This record gives sequence, structure tokens and C-alpha cells, in this order.
Amino acid sequence: MIKPDPTLVLPDDLGALHFVGIGGSGMSGIARLFLAAGHTVTGSDARESANIDALRELGAVVHIGHDAAHVGAADTLVVTSALWQENPEYQLALQRGIPVLHRSQALAWLISGSRLVAVAGAHGKTTSTGMIVTALLALDADPSFVNGGVIEGLGVSSASGSGELFVVEADESDGSFLLYDTSVALITNVDADHLDHYGTHDAFDAAFVTFADRARELVVISSDDAGARRVRSGLSHRRVITFGEDESADVRLHSVGTSGPVSLALRHEGEDYTTTLRVPGRHNALNAAGAFAVLVGLGFDPARSLDAIAGFGGTERRFELHGTVRGVSVYDDYAHHPTEVAAALRAARTVVGDGRIIAVHQPHLYSRTQLMAGDFAATYEELADETIVLDVYGAREDPVPGVTGALVADRFTDPDRVAYLPDWQEAADRAAAIARPGDFVITLSCGDVYRIIPQILDSLSASGPTE
Repeated sequence: MIKPDPTLVLPDDLGALHFVGIGGSGMSGIARLFLAAGHTVTGSDARESANIDALRELGAVVHIGHDAAHVGAADTLVVTSALWQENPEYQLALQRGIPVLHRSQALAWLISGSRLVAVAGAHGKTTSTGMIVTALLALDADPSFVNGGVIEGLGVSSASGSGELFVVEADESDGSFLLYDTSVALITNVDADHLDHYGTHDAFDAAFVTFADRARELVVISSDDAGARRVRSGLSHRRVITFGEDESADVRLHSVGTSGPVSLALRHEGEDYTTTLRVPGRHNALNAAGAFAVLVGLGFDPARSLDAIAGFGGTERRFELHGTVRGVSVYDDYAHHPTEVAAALRAARTVVGDGRIIAVHQPHLYSRTQLMAGDFAATYEELADETIVLDVYGAREDPVPGVTGALVADRFTDPDRVAYLPDWQEAADRAAAIARPGDFVITLSCGDVYRIIPQILDSLSASGPTE
């Protein structure tokens, strides 16, 4: 795992940039902005993807596979935390003395001089960022932005705007959110995760306190989340707006309806504002409240702000429908923590009606699986009707002996409702075999589980007529 070096002084001119792992949602978004700014951009990744196709159309040269020769004449190397130290392109840059920037540092270089809105939190960052960006565009603010997922209606995860605002999804997983010169900090929640980096819950909380107190203008933070309340108690910032269902919230969410489209009301400075969202789930009512608090904190009209937020149609890999075959709808969601899984499954329950939910869980990270196997099992057993567990997507971590998807499956109290199937074709066939018309099949992980969806759709097609 490669961590950003906070002592590194960013060069005035980055020249030609080479991105190692350019196809990722965050890396591709940053690369897009450098292309828009006129830089020469090259990159490499393990496999082809839609992100890579889009970058090539914009002029990037992208290689599949990793080889030192791909670095070419690059002046700057951009890397992610998921990169292995042994990567040949990274090693060549070290040998040549080419500046190596973590992706957060490359983004910080791009942001320089802008009025930054940074969205942080264990859950809800991508959706909250998408809501803010969608609303600002509707309010004619024309922000620049980098999000962790493609925003529906825009078709991109990043863009350069003509306005002074720059909105980013800020990553707390490796501490890189502390690198930004933030004007407005939004903290959706502080649910302890990434303890492989921070070591302790106290250190995790302390990083959020530092992130918030460094914001030059405003902090927006949840009034409901226990971790956010701990962070709030440690803040010394002069201007804080709280949001949530708690009676003390400055932006108080109430009258939430989740039967079908989510309806909600927000009380702010003695006035009530109501709307209906396009995205399902009670958690998205909270995300909307946080986005609203940011917008009114920036000085936008409350009624117009909430109407603009209501136009948000979702982001890629957040309860995203991929197809319906013989009456079975197949969705994908990025949820990879028990809290996120619970929110995704509860949102699905509001939409599925009398149908059942068949969850396909890909554990993400060996450390998280080892620590939270019981929590995952309890969540799936409570909120899904059937669960299929794949093997662990290790990402930046080396395998840990004995840590497999079986750890999750074995923690179910009812073994008849779960199957550990590391073979993806067997998993796809199992999902198709048990699915009935009206059911939802949902893949959940921030790994590469979405790649099983064509297999599931094919298995469904093979087992009956297509609707």
C-alpha cells in the first residue's frame, strides 16, 4: 500500500503525467481533468474498461498491463493507495527520480486556488457529492468536481467548470483528505473503518476533527451519527451547521416517507421545505439533508436548493439496475461495510414490493472480513432473503491464511439461507436457480463483483424466457 507523503512539496509544473491504475473511478476522474487542462496523460491498468475507453477518446494513451516501458517520458507519476510497492512503473519512477504523487496530491494541485467543498465520511460520500454537484449545476454555479462514481444525468465522474467552487469526494481511508485546502467540509458520518491505517478508533476520530477544523469557512456535520457527535464535541470551528433527525439539528429532517419514492421535509431557520427524491432509501433523505445544509451554508436559496437536490438521479454502482430477465431485476451496489449494506438492502426493500432480495456479497479486504464477518452475516440474515458469498477481494492487502468468504457464511444462524460459492459461475447459476419473478438480485462490494452481473443475466436467460 502506498500512502501520500504529506511533507512533499508539489511542483509548480507537473508536465506530462502517467497514471498507474488509471481505470479506477477516482484516478480516471482526475486524469480527465488534467486532459481538460491541456496536459499530456498516459496510463496503465490491469484490464480494459469503459473509463479507459472514455479517456482514450479524450486523447490519453493507456496501456493494459504494467511494464516499466509504459512510463515513457512522463514528468510525473500518479499512483493510488492500492498500488503494490513492487509495481515496475512505480519502481522505475523511483530509480529515475521522477516525482511520484498520490492521486490526492494530484487532485490538490488541480484544486489550488478554488473554493473547495470536500465531502468526507465512512458512508454516503459519493451520493452526497453527486447531490451537491447536481444542485450547483441547476443553480447555475457551474462547479468543477471529482466524484467517486459517474453521476446520472451527467455521464461523468468529473468535469472542469467555470465557477469558483470545486466539489470533491474526499477519501479518509488513508488520511489523504487532510491534504486539501478545504473551504467547506461536509462530514456525513464517522463510522469507524480503515483501522488498518489509523490503528485506533480515537485516531480515526481525531483525523476528522483535524479535517473539519481546517475548513476555512464552514463545517457541516451529522447530528444523528454517534461518531459525528464525538467529532463535533472536539471541534473548535467558529461556524458549524448540523443536520439530521435530532431535535437539535440546524437542518432538521422530518416527515420522511419511504413507501416508494422518498418524500421528506427539512426545517431550517423556522421554515419547512419539502420534496420527493428520485433515489430510494431513508439514508438518501439524510444525504439530501447534508447537501441542503452545504448549499444554504454557501448562501443559496433554501427552496431552490432543495428543488435542485431533488433532480439528482443517482450515481453509478449505487443501487444501479443492470437488467431484468424473466421478471428478475439485477442491481449492483458499492456497499462494502455492514452499515452501507444495511442501507442498500433497506432501500431495496422499499422498492421490491412482494419480491425477495437475493444478495451476492463479495467481502472486501481481508482485514475488514476478519474483523466484521459476524456483523456482515447478521446484516444479510436480517435484511436479505437469500445470500450468496463469494471470496475476498483483497485490493491493497496480501491474503491472510484462513480468511475467506466462508468466515461470513459460517456466521449465519440459518445455514439454509446462505451459500459460500467462490466459483463465480456456480454463484451466478445459484442466483438464477432460486430467483422468482419479482425478485431482486443485488451484488454488493466495492471490489469487482459487478463483473459477475453478465453471468447472472446469462444464467437467468438460460433458465427461462426473457421478459
